[in-house]
Amino acid sequence: MEISDIEKAKEVLLDVGYYRLGFYWFPFEQSFPSKRNRTHELRSGTNFDDAIKLYYFDYKLRNILSYYIQRIEINFRNYLTYTLSNHYEDNPQWFVDNSCVEESFISNFDTSVYNSGFKMNTVIKEHHRNHREYSYAPALKTCEYMTFGSVLNLYKALKNRRIKIDIANHYGIRYIEVLENYMEIVRELRNYCAHGNVLYDFVPFKYIRRGPANIRGAINFRNLYGSISVVLYLLKQVSENRYNDMKEEVSTLIEQYSANTKVREILNTISGLTPGSIS
Repeated sequence: MEISDIEKAKEVLLDVGYYRLGFYWFPFEQSFPSKRNRTHELRSGTNFDDAIKLYYFDYKLRNILSYYIQRIEINFRNYLTYTLSNHYEDNPQWFVDNSCVEESFISNFDTSVYNSGFKMNTVIKEHHRNHREYSYAPALKTCEYMTFGSVLNLYKALKNRRIKIDIANHYGIRYIEVLENYMEIVRELRNYCAHGNVLYDFVPFKYIRRGPANIRGAINFRNLYGSISVVLYLLKQVSENRYNDMKEEVSTLIEQYSANTKVREILNTISGLTPGSIS
């Protein structure tokens, strides 16, 4: 590996860490993309600065995605809570009522969601101090503090299929299964960003379903480009202005780092991202 500035390289290694940076010089290894029998030998002409540029592309993209995904998460949480709470207006604890929600969700609710840690939340704790007669705070409070994953599982567990379709239609999506798939993609990306995971080679656990997100090319139904397309589609349903902002920020970032020939090649072949691809 060519290192043009030894002192700067030392600073980066102490700041980012040798192990973490290893994920970013993996595409420069001779055996890439195979992870079997790796010798860690690098291709001729590999430069430390190129790997660092790939790292900083990831770092900046995580910040952009985190900001805009939060907007989708909050909107989905609020719309689900609003819709169901108005439908079951005389039942503020509808989320644990087996006439409204599948038993499989309810049976695990006290351990997976409403556990001792959840009840230590200041708002929830104060609610139970003032309302000892109820086992759960109403949906307005409970759903507000559930994780995105738990809110999505609640949607999946709803028994009223008509309501689930109406919620999907609210996001311009015809089928329940497509909304669930899109939100799973968003949730997975959110968790990757929250934990500082590598993004450029992101592969969602499940293939992205065909739907209204503007995804072109079969390979893109399971890569970073396709996943960002899903985020952009959902964000547009929430706010046209925020959609335009995110599209501009991501496009600018891709343009900036594609100026480096090696990074451009990696983003193109692995991420599916090229200048002008985000639209």
